[in-house]
Amino acid sequence: MPQASGSYHHGDLRAACLSAARELLEEGGGAGLSLRAVARRAGVSATAPYRHFQDRDALVSAVAAEGYRELATSLATAHPAPATADDLAAVAVAYVRFAIEHPALFRAMFAEPCDPDNEERVLATTAITEYVLDIVRRAFPAAEPVDALATAVWALVHGLAFLHLDSKLDTSTPEIVAGQVGAAVHAMLSASQVAAPSPG
Repeated sequence: MPQASGSYHHGDLRAACLSAARELLEEGGGAGLSLRAVARRAGVSATAPYRHFQDRDALVSAVAAEGYRELATSLATAHPAPATADDLAAVAVAYVRFAIEHPALFRAMFAEPCDPDNEERVLATTAITEYVLDIVRRAFPAAEPVDALATAVWALVHGLAFLHLDSKLDTSTPEIVAGQVGAAVHAMLSASQVAAPSPG
């Protein structure tokens, strides 16, 4: 039986709504996501989610912010301080793997309308942007301007993620995905002729 709206403490309602939103996204994509649907899934009154989310865009922004933080953790786990071609390839593989493992969340993060002024979302996306910039500074020490190259690197990896999500590239095994992504990253680094040499 659904829980009554009063059974959630103030801090728990928001988490319950976000959890419900992510479940709905995974089950049916963004089309079935609404504050009313989230309230039903969370077992609270139809107006309860509005205590934390002004509208659907605010809800999606909060879900996206969670996704950005989880993505950042996945990338840092793949390599905390990438500086070589192999390091960068490992991070790129982690990025694409995150998209494949969390397709609805990834689409919510990058394809759903979000509130551009949402502070939580801005902070989370800024952290990802800074991480990408740091990667480029390490792997391309001679590159100028670094911001433009960081955009190009992110675009390559992000494009690979969506090509895999949209079944334009083979996703039959993790090894095949890693091979495709790694080959693309190494090809870009070779073409640039400005990548940092591997130590040793």
